[in-house]
Amino acid sequence: MFRLLFWIVVIFAAIWLWRRFKTPSTPRPKPRQQDETQPMVRCAQCGVHVPRNHALSQDDRWYCSRAHLEQDQGSGER
Repeated sequence: MFRLLFWIVVIFAAIWLWRRFKTPSTPRPKPRQQDETQPMVRCAQCGVHVPRNHALSQDDRWYCSRAHLEQDQGSGER
């Protein structure tokens, strides 16, 4: 009986080790830092929210792209 239990344990240990070393371990992603978060602003032309560091500002209005900035300037002059 002891021999049977011994071989069962050996076989399960071998299977566990084989599976562990067969698949490469993937690196876990690092948790996001609080410093990475940026305040969001709303585009005055289309209403899309973008991070403030990616947005363009003109006269206290924020824009998601140069095209929207120019479109809003062109419509204001008419």
